[in-house]
Formats: sequence, structure tokens, C-alpha cells
Amino acid sequence: MGPGERNTSRFSGEPTSVVRRVSALLGAFELRDTHLGVNELARRTGIPKASVSRLVQEMEAIGFLERSGTKVGLGLRLFELGECASRGRSLREVALPFMADLREATRQTIHLAILDNTDVVYVEILRARGAPRFPSAVGRRLPAHATGVGKALLAGSPNDVIEAVVAAGLRRIGPRTITAPGSLLNQLRRISTTGLAYEHEESAAGVACVASAIRVGNGPPVAAVSASGWIGKVDIRRVGPAVHTAALSIARVLAADAGQTPFGSR
Repeated sequence: MGPGERNTSRFSGEPTSVVRRVSALLGAFELRDTHLGVNELARRTGIPKASVSRLVQEMEAIGFLERSGTKVGLGLRLFELGECASRGRSLREVALPFMADLREATRQTIHLAILDNTDVVYVEILRARGAPRFPSAVGRRLPAHATGVGKALLAGSPNDVIEAVVAAGLRRIGPRTITAPGSLLNQLRRISTTGLAYEHEESAAGVACVASAIRVGNGPPVAAVSASGWIGKVDIRRVGPAVHTAALSIARVLAADAGQTPFGSR
């Protein structure tokens, strides 16, 4: 399916439990959607229209959805719950000062992301002046194989995670997205050795990026940080050491908070 195409249903069959139906309705909203009508929610989820109407009313009553005319959008209560998500919040709070320093030093846009299944989810973005129009946004998902942060995270992940990414299909996102499993695996081996993942127009045209994983203890990375800018205007290999230093610094603080040892420390 191409970037401009959309499934008419997010599920192979109608979700039956209340929890799955609520999850389906919330998941029907995409980044560009502010409000959706009942008909569109039913079409995207495969849930009968009558059930959608009833669930929407209940979700609106508890603040999960907010009404605007005949349509509804995501409600304030979801934002409040998101702020309570301990992993994203503590990680973001620790990383922000180092991200700000990295943006000041490199004059590039700085991303912080985590791995969720086969995607990366962006936790924070500090944009630089005159930056390209990135496909990333806070809270947005992108396929891990098509981003610098994603490759940095995959390089430190267990084999079953990498196998799941390959099995899901290496979908093309940008002009130079890696779509061959062998090429991806070769890159991941190099990244695991150097600690730096490079991206050249793999997530979007004109974009260059260098990323480094944030690791605490001997487990898989908890997140990755990157610096991104215009190809031809940023020498990402010169920026790389600063990105790696920022990742190590964030890891040290996270490890100290958790009473653990940063990855690679003796």
C-alpha cells in the first residue's frame, strides 16, 4: 500500500471486547485528523455505526473525546493520562537539557524516540531554525528501519525484534529507504560496532541524520537521540560524536536515577 493509500478498516475483523473497541476508536485518529464523524470512525475501525455512536457518547462523557459540532476529536483526559506515562515523561525530563545543548552545539533539529514493536515513536523534538520539513512529530510513529533513531534502536535490540521488523516488510518511506533485508542487517552490524546510525533521505527527501542509542545496563536501548538537517548543509559525520556524547550523558543520568550502571561503563 502506498503512502497516499489507506485501509478502509484497521482490523481484519470487527473488534469485540469493549477495551479493543475503545482502542480501535482512539487509534482511528491520525496525525492530520482533528475531528472525525461517526461514519468515518465506523469505516476506519469496522465497528458498526450504532456501536460507534454509543461508545463515542460514553468516551465523550469521561473526557476521552471532545465534540465539535457533529464530529469528535481526542479529549484533554488523554493528554493528562499521557503526561502520567512514566517512561516517556521521565525519559523526556532527563533528556531535554542534553537535547537543548545538542541543538545549540550542532544547530540541527534534535529528536528523541523510543521503539514500539516495529515502529519508532517520537517523544520529543527540538526543531532548529530553517530545518527541513521532517515526517516526524511528537507522538507520531514511523517504521524503525526508515529512520536514524530506529536503526540505532534496532542495532541494540534482540534478534527477534529485528526479525519482526524484516517480517513486517521494509516499506519505502523516503527516496532511499532500505528495502533489502541484507542491506539493513549489514548496517545494523556496523551501527552496533560504532554506536552511530546514519540516515540519508531514508525517511524523507533532502534529510540527513545521525543517531545514537541510549542504553542503561546490559539490556536493549531505552531510547535514541538524533540530529537531523539538510543534506549538503550538515556534515553528519562531524556531528556524530556530539550526538553520541549526548546519548551517553542521558544514559548516565537515567542509570543514576535507577541505581544502575550505564551501558559500557566499567
